[in-house]
Amino acid sequence: MAIKPLTKAELIAAVTDSLEDGSLGPKNVDQVIMALSSVVTETVAGGGAVTLPGIGKIEGRQKPARTVRNPQTGQSFVKEAHLAPRMVFAKALKTACDG
Repeated sequence: MAIKPLTKAELIAAVTDSLEDGSLGPKNVDQVIMALSSVVTETVAGGGAVTLPGIGKIEGRQKPARTVRNPQTGQSFVKEAHLAPRMVFAKALKTACDG
């Protein structure tokens, strides 16, 4: 049976509980998570990369233009070149998941 992913509220509670000194409350943790999300989004969309220590590296990979086909109509069209997000996981995270 699969474990459900953490919701935003559960993530905030888990981070707040993991802080030993209690220096950040749930409201501050929420602000930090939202700020991190914003910084990562802006950096990757701008063509940069962000490394999250112990988690991995998030970057954008340029995908070339290519011809694709609509399976319902059979019509072919050219999909423009675009930047696709990509994450490379840290070795520590991979090792922890292996058991």
